[in-house]
Amino acid sequence: MPEKFLVRGGKPLRGEVRISGSKNSAAGLLPATLLTSEACEISNLPQISDVLNLVEIIKQMGAEVNWLGERKVRIRAKDVDPSKIPSELFEKARMSVLLIGPLLSRFASFKIPHPGGDKIGLRPITTHLEGLQSFGAQVHNSGQFYHFERPKNLRGARVVLKEFSVTATENVLLAASLAKGNTQIEIAAAEPHVQKLGEFLRKMGLEIEGEGTHTIKIQGAKKLRGAKDVVPPDYIEAGTFLIALAITGGQGLIRNAEAQHLSFFLERMREIGVNFQVHGKTIRVEKSKSLKAARIQVLPHPGFPTDLQPQTCALLTQVEGKSLVHDPLYENRFSHLHELRKMGADIEITDPHRALIFGPTKLLGTKVDSTDIRCGASLVLAALAAQGQTLISGTEQVDRGYEKIEEKLGALGARIERIKEN
Repeated sequence: MPEKFLVRGGKPLRGEVRISGSKNSAAGLLPATLLTSEACEISNLPQISDVLNLVEIIKQMGAEVNWLGERKVRIRAKDVDPSKIPSELFEKARMSVLLIGPLLSRFASFKIPHPGGDKIGLRPITTHLEGLQSFGAQVHNSGQFYHFERPKNLRGARVVLKEFSVTATENVLLAASLAKGNTQIEIAAAEPHVQKLGEFLRKMGLEIEGEGTHTIKIQGAKKLRGAKDVVPPDYIEAGTFLIALAITGGQGLIRNAEAQHLSFFLERMREIGVNFQVHGKTIRVEKSKSLKAARIQVLPHPGFPTDLQPQTCALLTQVEGKSLVHDPLYENRFSHLHELRKMGADIEITDPHRALIFGPTKLLGTKVDSTDIRCGASLVLAALAAQGQTLISGTEQVDRGYEKIEEKLGALGARIERIKEN
């Protein structure tokens, strides 16, 4: 029986929330453990379905996987067999695509199912495949599987990506780690999770420079050693809770937040009128006096994150004036706007990538559907600010990216519960 969130809105949130480990960082660190036969330990893993599924895929391939507590895992991938990849799990999450790079380093041929993930538009892995083909790999799409073959040894190459793709950058970086010779990745993504992956690979013995810039240089290693690392806090979750406090007229503390990864986002929040201060790894949010319209342009890091655009749209329904939102990355990234309209939001979608939001509008509780992780978060935030009761389906989408969101919001005073409904 599918679960839903039942939210009774209209109550300001107050209290403290602690941010969990980053989903996107875990997505890169876990596959990297396949690059060595020695044991690796990853701690502060968020207990979310996408991460748990990825660990399970690695385990079912034959790696030794031991949980050392709730959030720390020890992986020794001495013996793995890609033919044992469980298709059902692989197809559930987009992050499973990051297994390709390490597998290409270890196996002359293998196949993978098509990766799944959010329904936010066409997300082909063409950029990944073309980048990996630069090393001499050959790829064939049979419709149900991608089949990979490579020469005896991968050779370093100059790889120019077609876009600032985070996962393509990480996949090429992972493949380059054991390739013979030098690799240079150009048009590389600079997100914090790419930087964290680079740090982890350096601990494993890789010579690498340039993470955080758009050109990364790698000296392929003959062998990598085991290493330990800690998943950093999820800055997207921190931004989501900042909006949760602001949209309800609440106040509170966001603990364990990496504010330096949110610089552009936080500046936009200040322009809107959100009242907050940053003190180290804590963000203190006070009740805002007045909120005003803004122009939101999604950009690659360090610009405004696409993963915070839907949540920001929920906030913009409650500000004074006309706001413009432009997100060029995915053509279906505005699915949440159709659901917000059901709640009474005044929104004009001018094209698949631009929308005008007029506010403030009175949101009313109703039945809405979460189609992806961030859409679900946006609807939860809107429901917290709405009058009456909102029933949100698709909780499994939210669970892919947020750890126990109803418990964390409940600790802030939100009236939200997980229910089962026929």
